[in-house]
Amino acid sequence: MSTFTIFLVLIVAVAFLLVVVIMVQNPKGGGLSSSFGGGGTQQLGGVKKTSDFLDKSTWTLATILIALILLSNIAINKGTVNADSKALDPDATAQPLPPVQEPLPDNTASDAPASNNATE
Repeated sequence: MSTFTIFLVLIVAVAFLLVVVIMVQNPKGGGLSSSFGGGGTQQLGGVKKTSDFLDKSTWTLATILIALILLSNIAINKGTVNADSKALDPDATAQPLPPVQEPLPDNTASDAPASNNATE
């Protein structure tokens, strides 16, 4: 398994967690924090405000996602494919294009229109 594949799996997992955390939040101040008994100012299980926890986890997961995306660029397998243009390479030998062969004109009498003027 390459390091890029590991980064890819981590990026997908963090993106999924980020979607879940965002979907749990309610944009009007409700969501998970309101189901624990009110405005979120009560202390429940050591967490003072659930909305603060969800907000911090959203920013943390977003930061981790961006960092993983940037670090995955380092791990991309560049391979041995040379993507440089040969037009920029001064050592490349230019090969001429093969000559274009044009079709010969068809001079058959059956295709020519009949001429009424015989004096020309």
